[in-house]
Amino acid sequence: MHQIPAIVHATASASAAAAADLGALPEWNLADLYPGMESDAYKGDLARAEAECRAFAEAWRGKLAAIAGKPGGGETLARAIAAYEALEDLLGRIASYAGLIYTGDTSDPVRAKFYGDAQEKITNASSDLLFFTLELNRIEDDVLAGLVQSGSLAHWKPWIDDIRREKPYQLDDRLEQLFHEKSVTGRGAWNRLFDETISGLRFDVDGRELSLEPTLNLMQDPTEDVRKSAALALAKTLNANLRTFALITNTLAKDKEISDRWRGFQDVADSRHLSNRVEREVVDALVEAVRDAYPRLSHSYYKLKAKWFGLDALDYWNRNAPLPNVPTRAYKWEEARDLVLEAYGAFSPKLADIARRFFDERWIDAPVRPGKAPGAFAHPTVPSAHPYVLLNYQGKPRDVMTLAHELGHGVHQVLAAPNGALMAPTPLTLAETASVFGEMLTFRSLLASTVDPAQRRAMLASKVEDMLNTVVRQIAFYSFERKLHVERREGELTADQISDLWMSVQGESLGPAIRLGPGYETFWAYIPHFVHSPFYVYAYAFGDCLVNSLYGVYQNAAEGFQDKYFALLAAGGTKHHSELLAPFGLDARDPAFWQIGLTMIEGMIAELEGLEA
Repeated sequence: MHQIPAIVHATASASAAAAADLGALPEWNLADLYPGMESDAYKGDLARAEAECRAFAEAWRGKLAAIAGKPGGGETLARAIAAYEALEDLLGRIASYAGLIYTGDTSDPVRAKFYGDAQEKITNASSDLLFFTLELNRIEDDVLAGLVQSGSLAHWKPWIDDIRREKPYQLDDRLEQLFHEKSVTGRGAWNRLFDETISGLRFDVDGRELSLEPTLNLMQDPTEDVRKSAALALAKTLNANLRTFALITNTLAKDKEISDRWRGFQDVADSRHLSNRVEREVVDALVEAVRDAYPRLSHSYYKLKAKWFGLDALDYWNRNAPLPNVPTRAYKWEEARDLVLEAYGAFSPKLADIARRFFDERWIDAPVRPGKAPGAFAHPTVPSAHPYVLLNYQGKPRDVMTLAHELGHGVHQVLAAPNGALMAPTPLTLAETASVFGEMLTFRSLLASTVDPAQRRAMLASKVEDMLNTVVRQIAFYSFERKLHVERREGELTADQISDLWMSVQGESLGPAIRLGPGYETFWAYIPHFVHSPFYVYAYAFGDCLVNSLYGVYQNAAEGFQDKYFALLAAGGTKHHSELLAPFGLDARDPAFWQIGLTMIEGMIAELEGLEA
């Protein structure tokens, strides 16, 4: 089913009243998709999608195997796939528009109804397309292998190879249709319940009723009392709603177990690995490498940070606190824009030119607004349109990094779009490449221009914390999900049991220098990854370590790096990660690969240890 991707990047934000100090913050122009919710163009496309999906099924259902066996069968199948791709683009445009409208204000019942109605109609229309990939996969291997070697069908070989990987796990047509249609009242409904519940929560911070994003932002306030109040307010409200979040978590975990069991997946994360086009052993090697590095990374850094604060250990609300006695500067929107574009341009004018379009053509929505979805994301929409970026910009240095990150996603999506709706999407293991690389370019540019020792230390510390949040914390999230889904197979879990699993992985990953006091056990409840995209989280660690390795190749001034980099991004989903990394001399299947990225983080921590406090 076509849905807006889950919001997967946590960002800092605060009250909308502060936005005036940041300059004019842009709001996106969704008219590039449709003029409005009630527009004739939107209604027309929705009706056309329903009619053309029915017509497609009437034209092709039950005929693919016979077509493949006839002379010229490859050319006929190529025409069918082209028609299928056009419908995927149309449905994706409708779904993207409805999703982006909804994220603009999830508290608005009109938008919520519009989104729900769109999802329901798209699901009904696309049910007429389900047969297509199922029938393609029932064509004999040797017949299809011969057809894709030449002619028009050869263009689609990467996509065909991808769907053939799904073949062992597909069900018969009627069951697939049932799973598809029930998704609206199943997983999709529980996802929406989570979103609307989170959006509606208010946290009482010293008498101020705040939504989630401003509350999280206060946990980075320079004053400890403010950070503590925000953390306790977060814990209190989450605890009051924990039964709801536990019900959502239990239901979705059981829903996934049912699907996995019917499809024949053995491990709880195997379906994610398949969709990511990555081998289980590669992920296992990454997880093992990161967990083995906990003492050298997070444990070591947080011990150092506690020392800077004159403490033996930090309370959990101080984990992301700014360093003492180092003022945190705010960046106006135009400053952030220029910093990111200059960093991108120093690497390649082409990179900056693509990123500049997001600003010039209003593809970014930056302000904090009541009801707006929290976090940040870059949504590719469809190749016939262009990506959009959502931020909750509040002017902090981390917000500048988030802008660089999401623009990296956006550039990647623009470059991959020519592959078409079926082959533009990038597996999650490589989807973070351009975003993390863009962050690294911006960070290195800022660091190079910083001469004040205290500011330099603060910047290095902030980058280390971001990398720990991306690598250590996300692997801990993955470990938590694994425990939760394994335990759920034995029966429903209470909120306390889920909280115990959460605390077990948090204590292991953060180490003894972080004091996980009462209240922290509830913090699993607000993290959207666990609801929207089970086991997504390891993609961040994969991407960060991969980019650290890539950046090392770039620093060594390897000839032609930029051309190879753009080729990697432009490939979209047409190549396996091993093919894309080979030109850089990198191989994620080699266990030593992960040590390259982890060593870079370790080196930054060592640099911080060498600086005078």
